[in-house]
Amino acid sequence: MAGQTNAAPVIIKRKKVVGGGGHHGGAWKVAYADFVTAMMAFFMLMWLLNATTEKQRKGIADYFSPTIPLSRVSGGGDGSFGGDSVFSEDQIAQNGTGASSLRPSKERQAMGQTGTELNESKRDEGRFEQDARKIEEALMGRGGESMVSERAARHIATRVTDEGLIVELFDLDGEPLFDSLGSAPTELARELAAMIAEIFGLVDNGVAVEGYLRALPEVLRDNPTWRLSTDRAMAFRMLLEDGGLAAARIQRVTGHGDRAPVVANPMAVRNNRIHVILLRSGGGK
Repeated sequence: MAGQTNAAPVIIKRKKVVGGGGHHGGAWKVAYADFVTAMMAFFMLMWLLNATTEKQRKGIADYFSPTIPLSRVSGGGDGSFGGDSVFSEDQIAQNGTGASSLRPSKERQAMGQTGTELNESKRDEGRFEQDARKIEEALMGRGGESMVSERAARHIATRVTDEGLIVELFDLDGEPLFDSLGSAPTELARELAAMIAEIFGLVDNGVAVEGYLRALPEVLRDNPTWRLSTDRAMAFRMLLEDGGLAAARIQRVTGHGDRAPVVANPMAVRNNRIHVILLRSGGGK
């Protein structure tokens, strides 16, 4: 009994094990990213303040203002939101005080004393488009009966360009507008010229006449196509004047030789043609 009493007691120690490290979350990363973004924005702002003028800064501030479409006219943008370029005038045509001599925007620059020149130009363009459409319909018979015979209508093509309405008159196989290698007009050319002079008499725009020829089958030292294309254009001009077109309306007569074929084969008879152009501006009685 005495021996058992003196024995050392057995102590059992249990240690609580906790996982090492653990996940502490990524909130600090978000905060750091916000800090870096804020610093970048701050330095961008400082650079803009140093690199721009007072007027440019005003334009940038106005561009980001939500009241630009309602109360401001000097914004940095342009177009549907009613703003303006930061390089444009300080006082613009919208408030009637004039425009700057420096890079005014197209829609915001002052339009003369009355500010109506742009509207008048648009009205003139619309009027020309209507006149051109009527002339095309009369030539091609789109709106009813054509003013030319069916045979002559086969030689006509029309198109509207930035320069004006082009009436193209061209040769067909066996049906030329001029004598072969000459400038004497055929009866077909006379009929077409009389018809065009009558239709162009409905308007007072200027007129241009241009001559084009096909390439010759052989290369010559003295290329006659330049002279011949000009002679044919001059001959057609005279036919137009004989048909009643005022001589003062003729703005130019040009020969282009064989340098502008309209089909792949430069020697095709389709390249023999006359362009009578109703110009968008210019003319006389």
